[in-house]
Amino acid sequence: MLIAAPQPLSAAPRRHFLAAACLSVMLAACGGGGGGSGSSEPPGNLGDLRDAQAINTLTAASISQAAAQPDSWFKGLAARYDVKTYRLNYITSDAAGRKLLASGLLSVPVKPDGASSPVLSYQHATIFRNAEAPSQNVVASEPPAQLAAQGYIVVAADYIGFGSSFGTQHPYMEATPTARAVVDMLQASRAWQSQNQVRDNGQLFMMGYSEGGYATMAAHRLIQQTGGSMLGSLKAAVPGAGPYDVKAALDGLLEQTVAKYPELQGIVTPENLSQLGDTTRKRLRQLMVLVLLHNNQGDVVFRVDGIDRYLAGDLDGLARYNSVHLGWAPTAPVYLFHGKDDKTVPYAASTSALQALRQQGATAVSLTDCTASPADHLPCVPEYLRFALDRMGALAQNL
Repeated sequence: MLIAAPQPLSAAPRRHFLAAACLSVMLAACGGGGGGSGSSEPPGNLGDLRDAQAINTLTAASISQAAAQPDSWFKGLAARYDVKTYRLNYITSDAAGRKLLASGLLSVPVKPDGASSPVLSYQHATIFRNAEAPSQNVVASEPPAQLAAQGYIVVAADYIGFGSSFGTQHPYMEATPTARAVVDMLQASRAWQSQNQVRDNGQLFMMGYSEGGYATMAAHRLIQQTGGSMLGSLKAAVPGAGPYDVKAALDGLLEQTVAKYPELQGIVTPENLSQLGDTTRKRLRQLMVLVLLHNNQGDVVFRVDGIDRYLAGDLDGLARYNSVHLGWAPTAPVYLFHGKDDKTVPYAASTSALQALRQQGATAVSLTDCTASPADHLPCVPEYLRFALDRMGALAQNL
C-alpha cells in the first residue's frame, strides 16, 4: 500500500493508518543487532524524562475544520478543546537492550484551571519516513490532535528509529523494544505532568491500528507483567487490525507472495520453509519484502528479524520475540477490532489472539468485526476510530 509524499491537511491522517507492512528499502540483515550510530548509552534509567519542548497550540476550530474534510478519517468529529503540544525526549532501550534517547508527542487539551483528564496512549501505524512520526508531524488533522481535542491527554511514542532515535534500526514487530518505547514514554509523560502541574484523573486507555494495534498489545502485556500504578490506572485497550500472532500475519504475507510470483508456486508452502535451500530462501525473503514494500522507499532502517525466523522455521523464536498474544491473560478489558476482508493484516491474527488470550485465562477480551464493504484494512479505519472512541468514552471520566 503506497504511502504518499506530504499531502494537504485533510489527507494527513491517512499516513498513520496505512498498511502495517510498509518497510524501508534499507532493511537490516538478520542478526544485525539494534544499533544505530554507535554512540554511548545515555545516563539515567528507562523512562526518565530528559527534556521537553513546546511545539504549538492547535485551536479547536482548526481541528474541527480538519475533521470536516471529505477524506478525513475523523469525518464529522467536533473538537471540544484547543490542544497544546510538546515533544518529549526520554530514555528507552533498543532491540539489543541498550539504552538510547527516544522521543514522542504529548498533546494536552486546554481545560479550565484545575480540571483533570484521562490519559490515552496512542500507538501509530507503520510509517517509513521520519517526518511522519508523531512528534515531527504536529498538525490538526493527525490522530493525537483529534483525540486530545476530545478531552484526553494523548501520549504518542515516535517508536525507536524515529524522532530522536532516527538512525537506529526500527524493530519492526519485535515485542520487547516496541513495548518499552511505549511504556517508557508514558512514564516520561507522567514526569512532565508532575513538573508542569497538568493533572490526569488516574485513568489510562490504549489504542492503535495496524502496527499500532500490535504496539498496543505489546505495551499492555509489559504493563501487566511489571505491575505498579500504571496497571491500576489501565481501564481498557482497543487494538485494531494488528499482527499480534506474527506467524499468522506472515502466513498471509507468504500466501500473497506466492500468488504474485509464479516461480514460487508449487515450491513454497508454510510447511516446507525450513527445507528450502539457501538460494530459494534468500529469493523468497526478497520477494516477501517487495510485497510488503509496494515499491515504497523511506529514510528509516527497518529490522525484520521476524521474517528471518519465520523463513528458518524458528517458530519458537517467533513466538518468544515477536508475537504478543502469548503467555499472559489481560485483566483490563481488551476490545479487538478487525475486518474479515483484510488483505494487509490477516483477520486470523485477531482470531488467534482472541482464542489464545481466552485460553490463558482472560475473561474481558472480545473481537468486533468491521462492517465496511469491503472490510479491508484501510476501509475499516474510520469505523475503528468510532469504535475506539465509543468504547473508551463509555468508561472515561472528565472528558
